Amino acid sequence: MNVVFAGTPEFARQALAAILQAGFSVPLVMTQPDRPAGRGMKLTPSPVKQQAVAHNIPVIQPVSLRLDGKYPEEAASARQTLQQLQPDVMVVAAYGLILPQWVLDLPRYGCLNIHASLLPRWRGAAPIQRAIEAGDSQTGIAIMQMDAGLDTGNVIASETLPIVDQNAAQLHDELAVMGARQIVAVLQALDKDSVLHSRAQPQAGVTYAAKLDKREAALDLSEDAVTLARRVRAFNPAPGASVMLPGLDSPVKVWDACALEAGAAGASASAAPGQVLAVTPEGIDIATGNGTLRLLQLQKAGGKRQPVAVFVTGWKLPQG
Repeated sequence: MNVVFAGTPEFARQALAAILQAGFSVPLVMTQPDRPAGRGMKLTPSPVKQQAVAHNIPVIQPVSLRLDGKYPEEAASARQTLQQLQPDVMVVAAYGLILPQWVLDLPRYGCLNIHASLLPRWRGAAPIQRAIEAGDSQTGIAIMQMDAGLDTGNVIASETLPIVDQNAAQLHDELAVMGARQIVAVLQALDKDSVLHSRAQPQAGVTYAAKLDKREAALDLSEDAVTLARRVRAFNPAPGASVMLPGLDSPVKVWDACALEAGAAGASASAAPGQVLAVTPEGIDIATGNGTLRLLQLQKAGGKRQPVAVFVTGWKLPQG
């Protein structure tokens, strides 16, 4: 069985690596065009492209797959390449392009998507971050038969993962491993039985994981401390939460924080939101709309991430 793979970031690279390790033939990889990255803004291939090149797999990087869009020649070239290959199945993981109907219909067994949530909860662009931000107790991986809707296709397989106190980077890494394992299991079952067993998504429980916006990064201290601590974890590593501290000219990034329980040292029920209650090596305690937020890891503009014990040696709370 030959498998065309479409994906771009590290989450997808791990799935491609697992598919290759399992012995499947991958005659073509599709990924996003190289993007500027790093301090020098040098054009850099995606993790998926790097994996493909390391295994001498041909790569195409169309800007669009819409035959009636702004780049019809690139789309037509991609279609010709796929038609020549006649893939049995296409595996899609965080590819970054919408697949038009001609792509969905081309592989013998259609297109299978590795989605980082338990569908139908958190359809859309940022399921990992939105699950953390919402305070979900669990998430997982769904292998989905793609259709024309936004993550609306039948689910072929799923696996659950508890959310404890992971940030988005940590949860991403756990789900990437799980997704790679699940897609290999599905492909092996398909290779053996030549049939895909799936179930329709329930109508109840649909939520949408909107793409993260940098404007969401600034913490609104009128919200409650528990919500703010979740947002800090959800936005680590990107876009990174931020807050203004007294005596500084620009916001600081907040990479780790926790909500103090009522009655804990430093907690206050009466202080105005944004008031700094305590500055110690254990944390900077700030009053919120409900509860106290303790900042644990911070980064000044142009600086490095620092544990709060180091950060407070270079910042003193202004008096008065």
